[in-house]
Amino acid sequence: MKKRKFIKFLTFGLSLPFVFPQAFAKEIKKVVKPNSEWKKILTNEQYYILREEGTERSFTSFLNDEKREGEYLCAGCKTPLFNSKMKYDSGTGWPSFFEHHPNVIATKLDFKLVLPRTEYHCVVCEGHHGHVFNDGPQPTGKRYCNNGTSLTFLPKVKVIS
Repeated sequence: MKKRKFIKFLTFGLSLPFVFPQAFAKEIKKVVKPNSEWKKILTNEQYYILREEGTERSFTSFLNDEKREGEYLCAGCKTPLFNSKMKYDSGTGWPSFFEHHPNVIATKLDFKLVLPRTEYHCVVCEGHHGHVFNDGPQPTGKRYCNNGTSLTFLPKVKVIS
């Protein structure tokens, strides 16, 4: 009997990507450009943060005080990373979010300050955005501490009827 259950499980499990493809991560189309091209389309500060993994000074981003509804896009490739409903005031001086859109962020360990931190970047263009910490609000307990310069804010369009 155990053998039959195992075969059913294996058959069903292997067929899932074909039966329910939307349940799995969609294929990501990467944006790959040489540094010379990135330098043409990004400001100097955006290039420093997105391509060289720099950090802007705290309390310098105009997005800290952004309260409108809308989407926060990667400044490099315009991929939507966060929604305004995911944003909160962490008091750190950088735009902070407790969640991100699915399948748009990847992480790696960063040892630049000796102690390890978790860096995150856009999966589409691999632009650096900031670091994620485990001191955020519920429901995730995460704080995605983002460089405002690496984001573009797209306000929600209100339709007047």
